[in-house]
Formats: sequence, structure tokens, C-alpha cells
Amino acid sequence: QVQLVESGGGLVQAGGSLTLSCAASGIIFSITAMGWYRQAPGKQRELVADISSSGRPNYGDFVKGRFTISRDNAKNTVYLQMNSLKPEDTAVYFCSSWSPPSWGQGTQVTVSS
Repeated sequence: QVQLVESGGGLVQAGGSLTLSCAASGIIFSITAMGWYRQAPGKQRELVADISSSGRPNYGDFVKGRFTISRDNAKNTVYLQMNSLKPEDTAVYFCSSWSPPSWGQGTQVTVSS
């Protein structure tokens, strides 16, 4: 049974930073791509970043160098370092796995102006 558990969300002022973590279990972590998505109220879920099994990152256009996705295969964990946060980054952030496809429960990120 796949479990993806996000942590690290919270309230931060504009311009601040947060690091999200996603601990995975029940999957062969090292061979699957992982990703972070977000969903703001009234909006569709969108890709923030994903990372291949070999560590190659891919980012949503809105990231513009502010976020960094990384993974630690020894810890079965994927991270999202978020800098220069803006109020429009406020959303629930979800961790996802590609194989098998699965979602975490999400962690709330709120950026105040």
C-alpha cells in the first residue's frame, strides 16, 4: 500500500521560504518519478515540479527559479524548497508518485502579504 506523507507547510510572509517534504512508503522509491502539485481554492490542480528517478527536475512555468525539487533515495523522500514566496503561491501542495500513481493528503501553504 502506497503512502505519501507531506510535511513542512505553514504560514509565511511574502518573500519568505519553506521546505516541503514527502516521505514515501510502499513503493520502490528509487525507480519512480515524483512530483509536487498545488491547488488553490477555485482553481485546478497544477504541476509545481517533478523529478525523474535519475534526479532530473522539471518545473512549472510560474516557478521561475524560485523553487527547487530534490530527492533522497536513501530516505525515500522528495523535497520542495520554496524561496521568494508570493501570496499567489498560497495553496494546498500535494506530493505524487508516478509508479504506481498515488497522491498524498496535501499540506497547506499560506503566504501573507
